[in-house]
Order: sequence, then structure tokens, then C-alpha cells
Amino acid sequence: MGTFMAKPAEIERKWYVIDAAGKPLGRIASEAARLLRGKHKPIFTPHVDTGDFVIIINAEQVVLTGNKLDQKIYYHHSGYPGGLRQVKYRDLMAKRPVMVMEKAVKGMMPHNSLGRASAKKLKVYAGSAHPHVAQKPEVWEF
Repeated sequence: MGTFMAKPAEIERKWYVIDAAGKPLGRIASEAARLLRGKHKPIFTPHVDTGDFVIIINAEQVVLTGNKLDQKIYYHHSGYPGGLRQVKYRDLMAKRPVMVMEKAVKGMMPHNSLGRASAKKLKVYAGSAHPHVAQKPEVWEF
């Protein structure tokens, strides 16, 4: 008997909701990356996108432990000389909490075309409302 390999046409995708209120950023991001990748399924195949859709709500209420709120800095570069920009986590959470969560989850995904395709199934919202009620998402507890 050979090794089972999932085929893209055979994959059934579910929708899951993760409530980030009062939980650490890294715990939420690692669990979301696991669901997006499909590692929670018995049909997981490393070279096939077997993951599910993930909705993260209450991204503005996520917490960081220790002094990371003031010490953690996000960097990005414009591509031009002298174009390095840096923003403290506290400022970024006040302005764009959705970006913080997306960046954390994408950092835990594979850095290749499969990881980029899987990351498109991530939906993050700052508040508790989301427009994906028609997909009948299940609440994911961990």
C-alpha cells in the first residue's frame, strides 16, 4: 500500500472562527497558521493546500506578555535609500490591529507560493462582527 497523497479536487474546506479577545498574539497566530495549513486534518499533505478558512475576530483585544507592548518594533523598508521605517507595537495596535494579526500569522506560514495561497484564506476583523455568516463558521476552541 502506498502513501496517501491528497489531491486538490478532494479537499473539503470548513470555516472556523477564532475569538482573540484577551489571548496572547502568538498563541492565536500559531493556531490560525495550523488551521490554514491543514495540519489538524488526517489528510494533511505537505505539498498540497489542505487547509481551512479562518476568521479571527476581536483582533484589537489581543494581548502581549511582558514588556513587548513597548519594546516590540515592526520594521518595513520602502526600497529607497534611507527608507527604513519603524513603528512601535503600541502605536500599530492603536491604528491597525488587523495588520498586526495578519503579519503574525503570515510569519508562521511557509515563505513560498503555498504559504501565500494559504494566507489568502485568513480573514481578520478588529471587532466582533464579520460578514461570513452565510458560510456557517464553527467556533474553534483551543
